[in-house]
Amino acid sequence: MRATVLYGPRDVRLDEVPDPKILRSTDVLVRVTAACVCGSDLWPYRGVNTPPEPKRIGHEFVGTVDEVGSEVRTVKPGDFVIAPFAVSDGTCVHCRNGIHTSCAHGAWWGSEDEFGLPVDGGQGEAVRVPMADGTLVTTPERPDDAMLPSLLTLSDVMGTGHHAALAAEVRAGSTVVVVGDGAVGLCAVLASRRLGAERIIAMSRHADRQAVAREFGATDIVSERGEEGVERVKELLGGIGADAVLECVGTEESMRQSLDSTRPGGRVGYVGVPNGGPELPIRKMFGDNITVGGGVAPVRAYLPELLADVLTGTIDPGRVFDLELPLDKVAEGYAAMDERRSIKTLLRT
Repeated sequence: MRATVLYGPRDVRLDEVPDPKILRSTDVLVRVTAACVCGSDLWPYRGVNTPPEPKRIGHEFVGTVDEVGSEVRTVKPGDFVIAPFAVSDGTCVHCRNGIHTSCAHGAWWGSEDEFGLPVDGGQGEAVRVPMADGTLVTTPERPDDAMLPSLLTLSDVMGTGHHAALAAEVRAGSTVVVVGDGAVGLCAVLASRRLGAERIIAMSRHADRQAVAREFGATDIVSERGEEGVERVKELLGGIGADAVLECVGTEESMRQSLDSTRPGGRVGYVGVPNGGPELPIRKMFGDNITVGGGVAPVRAYLPELLADVLTGTIDPGRVFDLELPLDKVAEGYAAMDERRSIKTLLRT
């Protein structure tokens, strides 16, 4: 079969690789219908933490179950499934506490499972899914093509934006600032609206992303950055910061922007994958009673409730995909996102 392999900085190729097989009785094989490129994929693509040897890549996919292991109970051949970006058993203490990304037996797409067996990357034609009963979520029926993009966001970005909003305790009547206008940031806007936020300020300097933010529920757009951005936020909010600030980038600058935009007693929910930092200013947090929470999003915990809203049309997060390509154009998908010509690229297999 064909699958995406990262060879080095800005060197992504579609290679012929061995077809996946059932290796354990709890495995299933999924024929991938669609996958996508994530903002976090761009860090190794740009040369930050690039693996020392060619590596399978991709952690967001949806598709149809082809084959199941003898112990699999919750999915069957022909089921359409959504795969969250982490493998989890669904039964360990961490999964039971809703933190599936810390599963005691978990794994990541494109790596190895706890038994040292290879786990396929998601940007390919098929994937072996370990611990399928705990990992995969089925849809009631096969979705139509128009719904596919929104379902694909549930594998990562919609659940991650939702995690940021929950960590910052967004609720009815909240004032919210979202730092970051990538797919996660835009989904954080949508998640905030879904939770009842009264005012949502999206920080963005790009017209196409501003348009999606408005569509998703942003009431205001701030294009300034740094101190000017903070002052503009406070001006919009009557001289104080926001109740909740959602940090969706992962840099020192974005965290500083977030903390400075938070009112005393407010909360920062962070989900941006940290890029070599940042350090938290404990003295400022202490002095202003600012709480910081978040981390890697346990999207498997959120999938059922978010899926229900997608299926009823309550939310339509698939709007974050503004470029669709066949899998054999995956290199262009990476380049388009790297060069900010695309918010998020969907890959059809």
